[in-house]
Amino acid sequence: MPVKRVSPEQALELMHGQGYAYLDVRSVPEFEQGHPKGAYNVPLLHMGSGGGQPNPDFLAVVERRFPRDARLVVGCRSAGRSVQAVSILEQSGFTELVLQQSGFVGASAMDPGWQPKGLPTSRTAEAGRSWDELKGPTE
Repeated sequence: MPVKRVSPEQALELMHGQGYAYLDVRSVPEFEQGHPKGAYNVPLLHMGSGGGQPNPDFLAVVERRFPRDARLVVGCRSAGRSVQAVSILEQSGFTELVLQQSGFVGASAMDPGWQPKGLPTSRTAEAGRSWDELKGPTE
């Protein structure tokens, strides 16, 4: 069954009215430049000198933090990575996934994202929602 796609405004309604958590799958530096207020940061890719490298801990961290029936809105910059993340999560058995189709900045001027629409943003992660906190101690 195809994952439901929602606008930034609909994502905000789901978060406030239906208990959805926003899973921001952008890199840590992108998240720190601004993200939907209350979002969790679990990067699908880590940015390095050679571009984006897959985050080998992505699925394990999401599985450790959220039950398979958790209500999750998944978003990224403009929807490319979030489509990949939703696919991975679906294959792992997550059932209540929603794709925020425009991402944080938007796919284009005709499809603005969360930030250009003036929805609540933050540069600071709430307690327990940054990548460093979610991934746990390094061993």
